[in-house]
Amino acid sequence: MTPFVRLLVYLVAAPLLGGLLAGLDRKISGRMQARMGPPLWQPFYDVWKLWRKENIVVRRSQNYYVFFFLLFVIFTGALFFAGFDLLLMVFALTLAGIFFVLAAYKASSPYSFIGAERELIQMMAYEPMVLLTAVGMYMAGGSFYVHDLASRSSSLIWPLPGVFLGFLFVLVIKFRKSPFDLSCSHHAHQELVRGITTEFSGSALAMIEVAHWYENVLLLGWVYLFFSAWPVLGVAAALAVFLLMILVDNTCARLKWQTTLKSAWIVTLVLGFGNLLVLSFL
Repeated sequence: MTPFVRLLVYLVAAPLLGGLLAGLDRKISGRMQARMGPPLWQPFYDVWKLWRKENIVVRRSQNYYVFFFLLFVIFTGALFFAGFDLLLMVFALTLAGIFFVLAAYKASSPYSFIGAERELIQMMAYEPMVLLTAVGMYMAGGSFYVHDLASRSSSLIWPLPGVFLGFLFVLVIKFRKSPFDLSCSHHAHQELVRGITTEFSGSALAMIEVAHWYENVLLLGWVYLFFSAWPVLGVAAALAVFLLMILVDNTCARLKWQTTLKSAWIVTLVLGFGNLLVLSFL
């Protein structure tokens, strides 16, 4: 499959798969909480309803920042699935997160302001480990290009077990799951006011939801990259990680931001940097 074809498949299939995963998340979470849960297609109904609603904003520039947030998330996934530079992908995803934070700051609401501050704390927590994951793949695979890493005959999980475990730890933050869902949570019982997304409505909130769908598919694709030498195992590993995120989300209470930051940095230092240090001597 050519990079252009993979890019087209990603642009079309990622929001469909991401929406289905969001619906599966709600369904499984509901069963874990002794209730039926919404229909599997509920996330699509919600986004469609948001697109049709009036978009009320405090400042019009909010919508531009949200649009660029969505655009850079899609661009990041396009880089990944077309097989381009992994390091550039990390920087593009960080830029997308910054646009999301700027959109919340523009709302001039104390609730969205606090949510934006916590989003920045989350970024400080997970970014070092995400960057070390890209560096570790370069050290083990000899290239930053996703195409080269995916075409290897041996799996990246063998030289990078610590990096993989550290990446799983910060994925809880990236997926916005408890105990690290500091800036906002998709569970209604945990939120009186919905953090960073408090002042968004209508199409802007719909774009945020779709951006998260694209991002979740990208992150699961990165999990697959660790096992790409065995495609079936890679898909199974990505699905297992997704189910693990749901389990952790429904069994853990939210932690303080200080604990989130410290624990993420300790994991990055011990598992991530420690793995790279051992790899450099082999």
